[in-house]
Amino acid sequence: MITTQGQIQDIQKRYNEALERAKARILVCAGTGCVASGSPVVYEGLMAELKKRGLHTTIDCLLEDEHATSGVTVVNSGCHGFCEKGPLVRIEPEGILYTKVQVGDVGEIVDAIVEGTLVERLLYHDPRTNEVFPHEHEIPFYRYQTRVALHNCGEIDPEDIRAYMAHDGYQGVAKALSMTPQQVIEQILNANLRGRGGGGFPAGRKWTIAASQQADQKYIICNGDEGDPGAFMDRSIMEGDPHSVLEGMMIAGYAIGASKGYIYVRAEYPLAVRRLEKAIVDAQEAGLLGSNVLGSDFSFHIQVKEGAGAFVCGEESALIASIEGQRGMPRPKPPFPAVAGLWGKPTIINNVETLANVSRIMIRGVEWFKSIGTPNSPGTKTFALTGEVENTGLIEVPMGCTIEEVVFKIGGGIRGGRKFKAVQIGGPSGGCLTEDQLDITLDFDSLQKVGAMIGSGGLVVMDEKTCVVEVARFFMNFIQNESCGKCTFCREGTLQMLKILQRIVDGNGTLEDLDLLVEVGEMVQIGSLCGLGKTAPNPVLSTLENFRDEYLAHIVEKRCPAGVCQGLKRFVISADKCKGCSRCAKVCPVGAISGEVRSPFVIDVEKCIKCGACVEACKFMAIEEVS
Repeated sequence: MITTQGQIQDIQKRYNEALERAKARILVCAGTGCVASGSPVVYEGLMAELKKRGLHTTIDCLLEDEHATSGVTVVNSGCHGFCEKGPLVRIEPEGILYTKVQVGDVGEIVDAIVEGTLVERLLYHDPRTNEVFPHEHEIPFYRYQTRVALHNCGEIDPEDIRAYMAHDGYQGVAKALSMTPQQVIEQILNANLRGRGGGGFPAGRKWTIAASQQADQKYIICNGDEGDPGAFMDRSIMEGDPHSVLEGMMIAGYAIGASKGYIYVRAEYPLAVRRLEKAIVDAQEAGLLGSNVLGSDFSFHIQVKEGAGAFVCGEESALIASIEGQRGMPRPKPPFPAVAGLWGKPTIINNVETLANVSRIMIRGVEWFKSIGTPNSPGTKTFALTGEVENTGLIEVPMGCTIEEVVFKIGGGIRGGRKFKAVQIGGPSGGCLTEDQLDITLDFDSLQKVGAMIGSGGLVVMDEKTCVVEVARFFMNFIQNESCGKCTFCREGTLQMLKILQRIVDGNGTLEDLDLLVEVGEMVQIGSLCGLGKTAPNPVLSTLENFRDEYLAHIVEKRCPAGVCQGLKRFVISADKCKGCSRCAKVCPVGAISGEVRSPFVIDVEKCIKCGACVEACKFMAIEEVS
């Protein structure tokens, strides 16, 4: 049982010394993305190859024999972030990164370790310059990042508590226990750690309110109900560094006087759930969690609660209702959860990324944290960078960096050399920003000024082949499906907005629809009960403001400039290419094609349902799709 900070530091020293004695260390990414791409098979292949050659060792062997100086260790790590290049394998201590590794590559990788060479074909090649980057930190995708919340992801075995302690793990809570609860709160207040779940509310202010409440029981809830389409920031932290979440909750619990914590995780994250549960058991067995933490009077217990996947349960009052066994629906506020939350008791709810920052602030200090980012938005923010960029994946950048830096430096620019069109930031509750806004900085205040928000951190890049009207319809469809239905504005307003958008992409929109979208959208913002409804119209209103010409093209010209909307596409038969064989007319399910044999046929655009059967049937490529 670990009862002092000195014991943690001793484990840290011995573990790191053991790693240094190994000839090499192989880290195989075992985040969800790489697992789906086959990394478990690569891991097993590397183990088998090393054992066959007598090169394999483990951290346990190196710890048991302090004179052992040979052997190669292989461990699974959390997400490295560069998901589209997975499975990823990194060789330490050199930091060599191999991409898209398959089990057939393991022999060459082991040969390269033994011979001190590189497997060049597996290294990252820049798609624009074809420059080769052997080391991970040199790759532009990583070079411009600053990792704080993700500092352990891809660096340690997430299922080995000793690996976490080797990277200063649990020293944050040890330091907190040497301070008074108020001193801990002041540390978080002075650091100005703002909530990374979207709202940006200062974590220290929440803690102050809860700490001032008199109650026989208080709770800490970690919000891991990450529901935005394409967002996987919290999932990657829970999978790759679960102990950082536990430690952040413990420090928060000590600060406000709570003894019980819940981690609310969506059931669609089975790997995160498994690793969190293992981390809880390991921490309890080590004496770092549970009764009398580190031999002190402070006790704290954590339980994982799996959610059923409702997007609305990301809203804190709906999340509380779900933990209590009720239907996940928001309630009016005040009282806020810090005053009356879970079972009516003072409750702090912070999201995964916020809590992952807490122990780092305790260890490295307020000034260190404030040296990153902007004065009013210090620190970093993780983003799921997706869409039409060369490099997609999980990134972490200092607050205050620009959208242009993210898209063109980390993201590597637009795929295929196409033109940048827009970026959707903040998920279904966020806003759509244009090329003229590329210099906007990514921080809470700057984005709010232009009608956008950081949200949980979804960042979708679009090029000229993206239809912003369809993007707005897609997000509104998601929001409408996820509305809990409690309040009329959200339930009915989002439905009406979706119907209007559907009319527009189908080619049946009117100019009056644009005014109606704005009117209904503003009413939904004003009248909805929770943040889901209040921000639901953002994608529609921001695209209307920045891309009104594209909406007008759909309505007035009956044309989708991006050529995406099926309802605005039409098929025409080229009289020069048509041989009059009548095959197209025979397969048309609605009789929209007419003509005489051996003469060019024509398509009645009013009857045509745009199924494409005629295109497939024509052997002379005489039928073209135009928009």
